[in-house]
Amino acid sequence: MPESRPRISVVMPCYNDGGFIDEALDSLAAQTVQDFEVIVVDDGSTDAATREVLDGLRRPRTRLLRSADNRGPGAARNLGLAEARGELLCALDADDRLSPRYLEATLAALEAEPALTWASTWLHMFGAESWIRRQDRCDLAALLADCTVHGAALVRLEPVRAAGGYDAAMREGNEDWDLWLRLAERGHRGTIVPEPLFHYRRRAGSLSTVTLARANHLRLISALLDKHRDSLVAHLDEVLALKDAEAVEHLTAAERLQTLSDEFLAPATASRREELHVLAARVAELRAPRAAAAAPTATEIALAAARHEMAALRRSLSWRITAPLRAAWDLLRGRRPTW
Repeated sequence: MPESRPRISVVMPCYNDGGFIDEALDSLAAQTVQDFEVIVVDDGSTDAATREVLDGLRRPRTRLLRSADNRGPGAARNLGLAEARGELLCALDADDRLSPRYLEATLAALEAEPALTWASTWLHMFGAESWIRRQDRCDLAALLADCTVHGAALVRLEPVRAAGGYDAAMREGNEDWDLWLRLAERGHRGTIVPEPLFHYRRRAGSLSTVTLARANHLRLISALLDKHRDSLVAHLDEVLALKDAEAVEHLTAAERLQTLSDEFLAPATASRREELHVLAARVAELRAPRAAAAAPTATEIALAAARHEMAALRRSLSWRITAPLRAAWDLLRGRRPTW
C-alpha cells in the first residue's frame, strides 16, 4: 500500500549544527499537528560531531539528504524542495525551534482563508538575545521596508516552486526575505499570527549574526533592494513612510529608556553606592581591632631582635674560640656547660 502524502513538508538545512538539531526535531515531535514529513538536508557539514549525529538520525517520517559540498542555505532548501511531497512547506533551520501549536496555528490561518499563500507568526529571539518581534503587516510595501515574515513561515509549496524556489546565489543570507518579496510581487498574500510561536536562535558565528554585522548589513540590503528595484520605486512613498514610523518608534523607545534611567536607575545606583560605602567603612572598622591585636608589641619586637642577635653570636667564630673558657667558668661556678 503506497504511503499517504503528508500535508506539510518540513525542510531542515543543517550545516555543522549537530549540537542543536535534536532540539529542532524534538520541537516537531511535540507539535499538536503531526501530518508532516521531515527532510533534513546535510549541506556538506565538515564537523565530525554533526556528521555523526546525522548518521545516527532515526526519527519517524524523517529522511536525510546530503549535499557533496557546502552550497549555502538557498541551495540546501531547494534540494529539500525537490524531494518534498507535501502541499505546504515549512523551512525550519536546524538550530531553531517551534512552539507545540505552531503548525496548528499557521495551518488554521491558511485553511480559514484559502486565498492566502503563507502564514507567519511573531518571532521569539533566544540564545544570545531574548526578546519578541511583533509584526502586523506582510504586504509588498511592508516587506520592502523590512523582512516581516520569518524563514519558517508555513507556505503553499506550489507557488514557491513556481517562483523558482530560493535564490541559491544568496549564500550570505536574506534568501528567505527575497522569496517573500518575489511571491508578493507575483500577487500572493500572507498573514501573521499574533503569537510568538517561532523561536529563533541568536548565537555568535551564525549566518544571521554575520548578515547583520555592520560590515555586511548595508551591502546585503542594497543588493536585495537592487534586485527588487522596480517594486521599490513603485512603493517608495509607502516604504519611506514605514521607515519614518519605525524611526519614530525607536526614538520614542530610546526616550523612554532615558527617562527610566534618569528617574529610577540613577537614584537607585547612587543609593546602592552609598550603601556600599557605609558597608566598606564598617568592614574596615571591624578589621581594625583584629589588625591591632595581631600587631607585635615593642617588648616582643625587642625580644625577637635579641634572639636574632644571640643566634648570630652563637654562629660566629669568636663564640666558638671562647667556648672552652666559658665551659671552664661554668664548671667553677658549679653549672652545666652551655656549649
